[in-house]
Amino acid sequence: MNIEVHRKTVFPYTPPMTKPILVCLHGWGGSKESFTELQQALAGHDVEILTPDLPGFGNEPEPPSAWSVDDYARWVETWIEKHAPGSPIQLLGHSHGGRIAIKIATRGKLPLTHLYLCAAAGIRHPRRFRRTLGYVLAKIGRFLLSPFGNASASRGKKFLYKIFRVHDFEIASPVLRETMINVTGEDLRPILHTITVPTDIFWGTEDSMTPVADATIMHEAIVGSTLHFYPGVRHRVHRDRAKEIADIIIERSRIA
Repeated sequence: MNIEVHRKTVFPYTPPMTKPILVCLHGWGGSKESFTELQQALAGHDVEILTPDLPGFGNEPEPPSAWSVDDYARWVETWIEKHAPGSPIQLLGHSHGGRIAIKIATRGKLPLTHLYLCAAAGIRHPRRFRRTLGYVLAKIGRFLLSPFGNASASRGKKFLYKIFRVHDFEIASPVLRETMINVTGEDLRPILHTITVPTDIFWGTEDSMTPVADATIMHEAIVGSTLHFYPGVRHRVHRDRAKEIADIIIERSRIA
């Protein structure tokens, strides 16, 4: 008598596939809208983008008191844990957001798989002559224009602040002014070598806000990092070269 035995085939459990999550941190004075071009360039690809407004910018209320880089890092870590609990994270930061991203990468509190730095702040320089001159001229301008009335003096002062790139400080609230002093006063060079996640660095060769030399400093300090220069591009590298940056993110996501 033939006995037919039916065996149930058991396949190993495969967890459901999820898109890689890319969290983007904007620069000082920016908002989540800063990543519109990057979102468009990544549309249709298997990358989910999360773009929080940082405290004090966009729709997010300013901090209750003057913050440090660590305070911003803790806030972002909590935000990510709430919106993407337990998920592997790719982290991108532009300018001030890059400063925060560097700090997060060294703190080791999140499951980071990749770090992208776009014209990242974090290298402290002695006060530049042009900025010092800007403050001086702003004071002189107010003095020279004062005979023409407060309105003229105020307009002149704001114009001088703007052309010497200290306008962010001029328009900030007292809390954000103190915060700006705190975050720009911290030099992140000593911790760059502790970053162990794969890192890509994007920089415009005409960037006058975060010097091109900073890109080289970061590249040399972060072991295994890849540096991408974009000729003719200024500080908006994340917007002006969104397509090229998106292509690299897509490629890195496939490898991961």
